[in-house]
Amino acid sequence: MVEGVGPWFWIGFNVLVLALLALDLFVFHRKPHEVSLREAGVFSAFWILLALVFNAGVFHFMGRQVGLEWLTGYLIEKSLSVDNIFVFVLILTAFAVPTAYQHRVLFWGVLGALVMRLALILAGAFLLERFQWIIYVFGAFLVFTGIRMAREQERHVDVEANAVVRLARKILPITSDYRGPAFFVREGARRLATPLFVALLVVEITDLVFAVDSIPAIFAVTKEPFIVYTSNVFAILGLRSLYFLLAGVVERFHLLKLGLAIVLVFVGVKMLVVDLYKAPIVLSLGFIALVLTLAVVGSLLFPKATEAQLPHPDHAPTGE
Repeated sequence: MVEGVGPWFWIGFNVLVLALLALDLFVFHRKPHEVSLREAGVFSAFWILLALVFNAGVFHFMGRQVGLEWLTGYLIEKSLSVDNIFVFVLILTAFAVPTAYQHRVLFWGVLGALVMRLALILAGAFLLERFQWIIYVFGAFLVFTGIRMAREQERHVDVEANAVVRLARKILPITSDYRGPAFFVREGARRLATPLFVALLVVEITDLVFAVDSIPAIFAVTKEPFIVYTSNVFAILGLRSLYFLLAGVVERFHLLKLGLAIVLVFVGVKMLVVDLYKAPIVLSLGFIALVLTLAVVGSLLFPKATEAQLPHPDHAPTGE
């Protein structure tokens, strides 16, 4: 366990996160509006700077090793979130969510993601502490996930075939159109869900699937819940701003998925051989940074021959 991380730190950290989220929702985005590239860029820079300041504090108070582990975990989670953005674009496009309301969906999606990931991290740490062999299961899962990601051709979201959407329509009465930024509305004596709420459900379930892939990857770096959780939180907090910054261009990074696949296989193998060879954290950080940099630069230098641009969500066909 990291020394000096007691219950009061966990309480204080989560209170700070909730305060930042409240400031975002009730001050900066009190009125629904289309997020401009400039606004998205400013907030993305703010969240990244805040994460680096926190990392500097970790370096100062907890030492170089813990600081490097935190930075590696943050880099893994941040890079995986860029891949997640592409899927979120597809979901919000399929549901034809108006641009002005997309931030609201992502905000509550992030809040739910924080709760789910905390539960998964605590469960993972519990299992690793009591059953050391679980690390081999995590490692094999990551190798499998990386190979599957590398072989995956194109992703698409079929709203009508989505199990979450079908189940929601069976259980909940849903309006046929959007009712502003509301997730629920009342019509007479009935309380109805809106398509915005269904889109939120799909985003939440999708993030849960992403978390199952990404959290074991950080456990390859460290078994310390403090590092895994806080690096996850800072990566997720910047996800909304990064979405609006990259939504229109994320498809251009066509080599990023291959780079992420290599990273997942690398950390999976690192878990599988941990009893034979424990790679220095500097080596892991350097390898991951190099692979991701080459993937991004390679995507820009060698774009797809026929690169299709994603449609703007406001002009996409409805999912109804």
